[in-house]
Amino acid sequence: MKVQIYKKTKDYFKKPPNLVDYEKTNRTFSWKDAQQEIEYVDGKLNAAYNAIDRNAVNFRKNKIALYWEGDEEKKLRFTFSDLAKLSSRFANLLHNFDVGIGDRVFFFLPRVPELYYGFLGAVKRGSIAGTMFSAFGPQAIEDRLGNSSAKLVVTNSELLPRVLKVLKNLPELTNILLVDSKLDRKEGHAHVLSLENELSKQSDQYEARLMDPEDPAFMLYTSGTTGKPKGVIHAHRSILHEHMSAKWVLDLREEDVYWCTADPGWVTGIAYEILGSWSNGASSVVYSGRFDPDIWYRIIQDYGVNVWYTAPTAIRMLAAAKGNPKEKYDFSSLRHLASVGEPLNPEPIRWGIKTFGLPFHDNWWQTETGGILIANYPALDIKLGSMGKPLPGITAGIVDDSGKELGPNQEGNLAIKPGWPSMMKTIWRRPNKYKSYFLKGWYISGDRAFTDKDGYFWFIGRADDVIKTGGERVGPFEVESALVEHPSIIEAGVIGKPDPLRGEIIKAFVTLKPGIKPTEKLKEEIQSFIKHHLAGHAYPREIEFKDNLPKTRSGKIMRRMLKAQELGLPIGDTSTLEKF
Repeated sequence: MKVQIYKKTKDYFKKPPNLVDYEKTNRTFSWKDAQQEIEYVDGKLNAAYNAIDRNAVNFRKNKIALYWEGDEEKKLRFTFSDLAKLSSRFANLLHNFDVGIGDRVFFFLPRVPELYYGFLGAVKRGSIAGTMFSAFGPQAIEDRLGNSSAKLVVTNSELLPRVLKVLKNLPELTNILLVDSKLDRKEGHAHVLSLENELSKQSDQYEARLMDPEDPAFMLYTSGTTGKPKGVIHAHRSILHEHMSAKWVLDLREEDVYWCTADPGWVTGIAYEILGSWSNGASSVVYSGRFDPDIWYRIIQDYGVNVWYTAPTAIRMLAAAKGNPKEKYDFSSLRHLASVGEPLNPEPIRWGIKTFGLPFHDNWWQTETGGILIANYPALDIKLGSMGKPLPGITAGIVDDSGKELGPNQEGNLAIKPGWPSMMKTIWRRPNKYKSYFLKGWYISGDRAFTDKDGYFWFIGRADDVIKTGGERVGPFEVESALVEHPSIIEAGVIGKPDPLRGEIIKAFVTLKPGIKPTEKLKEEIQSFIKHHLAGHAYPREIEFKDNLPKTRSGKIMRRMLKAQELGLPIGDTSTLEKF
């Protein structure tokens, strides 16, 4: 495998990174020592207090915490003090509605300010906060609110009909708060009330409940290949991991303006748009409108964004847009770029260097891990296509199916030693499912990977995605990375298709750049390109051109859906699907 390395000279750094010496820190770090970064009282803490309230009583009190922008350039600003008061009003509202410790409170909203301070208020109260994507339909809503037995949901008038459609199946849901209505009414067994009216009745003072580190703070439902989505529970202790990883991987600091493009319906939007980022004191930008390259570039320029955290799909879409953004926009404020959601191919990294003078830094983690576990760091050279190295305090390895650790350049299961602070506490009401993640002292991620001689980790694919063709094992990510190197291709998804001769053949689904016509000749050119750039056995024997590839809202291409559609099989849960 030919590896391109992006070496960082002294001229690369606008400021010294927070994590200056990775190797030394990795040798000496302990989570116990790191606890001094977070405020504990007699061994107890509150994740929302550490993100907002402690900053509302220190020197950051009047600092802008949230720059919010909606459609048509509607703009709002909130200081740390503003968010502390609004979240306290929401916590008091929950108290008056008899929603207490451990009760589930869900937010079914687009990226509006009420989502952010409401989430914080629920966590301050000691309730379990949950989020749902605003694109969810009635069945996805029922699955989550029903399984969690949520007592209260916050939504808007546009989304309310979807909740009402399944309300009869949600007996525990007794209160629905609307962010954009002042009219109260009764719908079946539930009260539909104005959030604004209810908040106006509440005090803006609330002492965040001190919680045991193991007490649940928030939950997210994540979809699997089969069955209903599972509720992943994270505890208040997760704030420690999210704080340290935001500091080291995202390089966040006091004076930064930071933009994470994730929706809080996804774990990244909670860990690094609400908790870990604000606990580091950074000012966050939230944009609630639709994707548009010019708007995104304007946001970077107008807000002076220093650190930008986005998804590979968005990067590829920006790269495919017409024109040279450097000729129209000023990107001089940018210091650090990072990417998450799916593995980052080398080509988008090269595009970042060409366009912004900076590479995107890939990192790996999952909903279940609650925070970044493996990453490329500002102070380390980047091996393009690599996941990077484990976060200090994380022991990662490659193990076989019996749990035995493997050496460098041996493919196996990507595994983590349990015990990091943001590791999921449990799977809601499914203890056996939770236990199934662990094998002989390892958390088994479900991803296949290998390490190289320098300790960098390399993603191959999900365990059920790896293709075996003609006796050779081929990782779909490797083929996809080679495909997007072709000048005509924006993005690609690769599956193994059953074949009586070879066991499986590689089939590629590709999206072409604007103006490129799909032809049989182009298919042959792509096949030849892959043979030349990757391997003779790893080229796609079948290629299908598609206008869009199915993706989750985190931008991850849903290979299982491509495979199910190809083979005429059930496609499973699609509630997190989004088409860009």
